[in-house]
Amino acid sequence: MAAPLSRVISTTLERNQSFYHRSLVVSAFPRLLNNKNAKFCNDRGKIEGTKENINLTWALTSGAVFGVGYLLYKWRREFLECINPSTIGSTLFPSVHAGKNFFVTDISQNREKYNFIADVVEISAPSVVYIEIKDQKRMDFFTGKPATTSNGSGFIVSSDGLILTNAHVVVNKPNTQVKVRLQDGSTYTGVVEDVDMQSDLATVRINKTNLPVMKLGSSSNIRPGEFVVAIGSPLALSNTITSGVVSSVNRQSAELGLHHKQMGYIQTDAAITFGNSGGPLVNLSGEAIGINAMKVTAGISFAIPIDYAKEFLKKAEARRNNTGIKNTSELTKRRYMGITMLTLTPDILFELQQRNNNIPPSVRHGVLVWKVMLGSPAYIGGLKAGDIVTHVNGEVVVSASSIYKVLENPGALILRVIRSGEVFELRIEPEEA
Repeated sequence: MAAPLSRVISTTLERNQSFYHRSLVVSAFPRLLNNKNAKFCNDRGKIEGTKENINLTWALTSGAVFGVGYLLYKWRREFLECINPSTIGSTLFPSVHAGKNFFVTDISQNREKYNFIADVVEISAPSVVYIEIKDQKRMDFFTGKPATTSNGSGFIVSSDGLILTNAHVVVNKPNTQVKVRLQDGSTYTGVVEDVDMQSDLATVRINKTNLPVMKLGSSSNIRPGEFVVAIGSPLALSNTITSGVVSSVNRQSAELGLHHKQMGYIQTDAAITFGNSGGPLVNLSGEAIGINAMKVTAGISFAIPIDYAKEFLKKAEARRNNTGIKNTSELTKRRYMGITMLTLTPDILFELQQRNNNIPPSVRHGVLVWKVMLGSPAYIGGLKAGDIVTHVNGEVVVSASSIYKVLENPGALILRVIRSGEVFELRIEPEEA
């Protein structure tokens, strides 16, 4: 359409220019008529013909101008209609309409959609139990009942009353009785059936059936960064929940100095405090993938992989089925001091020194006292959680095995202890377990 329009405009301009020149000639005619020297003034016939030609030319030019104007006006309307966004189409000029509630978000379903931790707890918590160790020779001053020397957690692995927990929660405590409290508040007396001190695993049985069972997962396919939930009973507060992620899937026992047996521990930043020991470390499918063991410091806790526990349970069941008697051979008699300790490897010691200014840089070895049992020889002797034992009976303490070796011999223990940056000695009188 642009090409025809340009041609029409060009033609119109040319005609207007011709009309302009002819108009100049017409306007000059009166002056020419009054000029006596003009050759054609006496020829009236020619003048008459010229006037007629001018009138005809004027009529034709006026008609052409009006015609071109009409065409331009008509094409102008068509051109404006073509560039109207409403007629071009949504592809070139899309229409955008804001919704009425464009900035309003419906969050009423978020609680049900995203509370995955609560979903895990709802499935797993009924099978978690609270374990108390009662000292039959010591009575509580206020209640007159046997005093609680320590506590821990466990979880049901068989509906006939079999419970899995840590060995250090239930063994090597003389004159004690194991009490198990279920989620509904009912309490039962437990009997220790099988113990593996090297793996720090034990089973306790109560006289109760039709119990909810914890589903056991696999620790072989755990991924670093995976969400986990630690369930336990710290400070006798049943079913306390903490959550975090897996920091490391295979922290070797030799690296940590925890036990003699070679084992790859699960490291997590989920808080495992006093009383969480023996409780389950659960994945988002509600499966136990580990047994909570201990917390070193804030953000660094360890759990025993569930695959070790499966092997332990399988051997214990085979032993019971073949012999029909409980395993007591592993409950070796030894002198009892009443502490849970952690070997200070160079990496752990460096981490503790970075977080705690009360540990002198000169400390290069020793064990960290993680927990002291209430009423134990260590408790009576003044040892406290957080103490670092560097020497025993004048011998350098390199690892936890140094303490166990001295306990094999009779006599009192003289411990050199670092507490809040100060160094002093304590005398401990172990008991026969």
